[in-house]
Amino acid sequence: MSTNKILVIDDSRVIRKTVRDMLPEGDFEVIEAKDGLEGIDFIEKERPSLIMLDFILPKMSGWDVFQQIQSNPDYQKIPLVLMSGKKEEVTSKISEPFEFFEFIEKPFDRVVLAEAIRVAMVKVRKARPRVAELPGSVSIGGDDRVSNEEIAQLQAQIAQIQAAHSTEIQELQAQILAASQSQRAEIQDLAAKFEAFQQVKGTSHQPTIEKVIQLETEVDTLKKQLGQLIVLIKKKFAA
Repeated sequence: MSTNKILVIDDSRVIRKTVRDMLPEGDFEVIEAKDGLEGIDFIEKERPSLIMLDFILPKMSGWDVFQQIQSNPDYQKIPLVLMSGKKEEVTSKISEPFEFFEFIEKPFDRVVLAEAIRVAMVKVRKARPRVAELPGSVSIGGDDRVSNEEIAQLQAQIAQIQAAHSTEIQELQAQILAASQSQRAEIQDLAAKFEAFQQVKGTSHQPTIEKVIQLETEVDTLKKQLGQLIVLIKKKFAA
């Protein structure tokens, strides 16, 4: 008697028969469920070696069945192949990459099915993030835990860093404003002098033009400095 039970949860009799026919004869016992509720019942009673789950089902949707599987540590250990005629039906609920289960799009052939089963058996062995088990601590994955006191200390340090950055940013903004006002006043003064100078006939205006060119160079330099300050501010916020 075969010990490898494959549970196929699909409301299509054709798909259930297709899966049965594609599997090696005698190696697997195929259990068929025609809706989500029947599928959950078979998972509880039969504890299959593999679950093939359609995403669109009557009575209980494949999405709801999927959530129940993922919320139960025992069910999580069962390799899972999710099926759908449209991949976007799945990705609208579950973001890629599919880390702990495999997906195949209908219709599929024997080769695709065999590869999906193989990959599902690999993915199911991946370590999952652990949830908090004891009051006063938070699990962040694996065996590492951070206490609430340590979290509070980290939050205080973050607040101090943000406050320091805020003061520094205000100082930089003040420097930028002062530099900008100084340059603006100098430009306005020079423009007035240049306009008055143009009104004097027969007087060479070459030195003033050179001054304007020099000032434009200084303005460009200031713009670059402002850009660098903005980049620095963004980096400090991102840190």
